[in-house]
Amino acid sequence: MTVDADALLAGARGRRLCLEYAVSGAYRDETSADREAAATAWWAASAFETSGTTILFRPEGDTSPFVPTTPTPAQAARALDAIGLDVPVPASLRTALAASVDAAMYWQPPDGRDHLCATAELRAPLRRVATVIAGSPAADWWTGGVAEDDQWAVHWEGAGRSSREVEDELRRWREATAADEARAAAERPADPTAAWSGQWWSIPPSGLVRTTRSLGKAGPAGLWFGEDSMGADSATATPVDVYPARVIEIRGPEDWAQLCAQHPLDVTASRRQDWFRVTGSDRQWVIPDWAAVAAEADAVHLTVAGYLSAATRLIEVDGDRASVLAAWNPDETFWFRGTAARPAGEQRWRREDDGWERVAD
Repeated sequence: MTVDADALLAGARGRRLCLEYAVSGAYRDETSADREAAATAWWAASAFETSGTTILFRPEGDTSPFVPTTPTPAQAARALDAIGLDVPVPASLRTALAASVDAAMYWQPPDGRDHLCATAELRAPLRRVATVIAGSPAADWWTGGVAEDDQWAVHWEGAGRSSREVEDELRRWREATAADEARAAAERPADPTAAWSGQWWSIPPSGLVRTTRSLGKAGPAGLWFGEDSMGADSATATPVDVYPARVIEIRGPEDWAQLCAQHPLDVTASRRQDWFRVTGSDRQWVIPDWAAVAAEADAVHLTVAGYLSAATRLIEVDGDRASVLAAWNPDETFWFRGTAARPAGEQRWRREDDGWERVAD
């Protein structure tokens, strides 16, 4: 199944992917026109920023006043339309996807580039990019379900857990989430604009094993795509045995909404301020009750296409309730049952520049 261009443009992360793909390709190009167009888009995005620092490199002795350019979204749209687009290949798509994932935020308002991508003026130029990406065979795997015969865990996530450990983890998570919600209801104001922050994620318990597929010589997807990453520069990737399992697939916002509707857990008090910042909406917020979901499934997998269309946005559950898919990485599967690692197949990886390279055994 191919990627749907409309689905990419429906999600903040999908729109950002398209912008990052066009701009990164322009900077790789030696033509000054494409680079200048990319710079126009950058300055247009900076106009939406409410904080930050601009670093200026200038010739020695140049003390002339610096006056930043302030392109409009319409000018940025024309600039993006003028950029020549490369034929998508795995490496260039991986770079753009990693940049979009790394820019996801749930504890503060969207950054300037996300704001720019959401303007009406950029709809058409981003559609041009989305169409090129969606038509690429290099993106076909983005819609695929969990690759049961090819699952890897990286060392900071853990690789093996017994069924008893999983049950205990889910129970502790459920108790801690309920306690946090009760505490927030008692201590925090109902004003969504109040200066409060706390738990903003909606993923299953972090102590569960989570896996991603291999990207061939590039290593597991989990090395490359991580929200709120800690910037690790080394990792151990371990293959995980996954026998046929009951896996819930999240392929878009509709699947997430259905999961929330079937197993709702109210988190309004604990998420109100953070999720207002990212969505601009004050709602009754729910997430899936993962302890209840675990009784029906062995795992939940988020496709790359599902991530790009669903993350960092308000997802309607029903007339009164809404949710946000937060902190779940592309192609990541959380396991609700025991898993077995195969240490004999471990691989060591290190970060080199902007990518990962395998360390020889």
